[in-house]
Amino acid sequence: MTSKVFVALRVKAPRERAFDAFVREIGAWWRPNGLFQTTPRAPGMLAFEPGEGGRLIETLANGKVFEIGRITTWKPPERLVFSWRQATFPLDLHTEVEVRFETVGEETRVSVEHRGFDQVPQGSAARHGFPDQALLMRLAEWWRSLLTSYGERAA
Repeated sequence: MTSKVFVALRVKAPRERAFDAFVREIGAWWRPNGLFQTTPRAPGMLAFEPGEGGRLIETLANGKVFEIGRITTWKPPERLVFSWRQATFPLDLHTEVEVRFETVGEETRVSVEHRGFDQVPQGSAARHGFPDQALLMRLAEWWRSLLTSYGERAA
């Protein structure tokens, strides 16, 4: 199984703005998805704690905080890497998301590679019964939707 998805788009913003919108404004552009839930309850508000070792968290309306992952690479405004854990993952499982910001003329190409889904056991609830290719296709569709929402915010 190819264990990663890759999606990209260009935003009408300089790299610094693109990076800042991705990290500091994730709560404004993030769209929850029932297949890839980050908490076992209703969706909350996502936020990054900036810097290497910072957390990606989701805060629910009742104030409860779930850690989705940790930042492993923090290189503003060019690169961000963080671990990712869905609510339905086995406790010891994390995947990895890498986001790159590249200047292209007056725009920024933002690319997301989400990798490690080959570690998700076949019988895991996180797979929703999908075969490998269908699971990755759904994940890629969701990231495309997220990047569209993000692109509107960053511009």
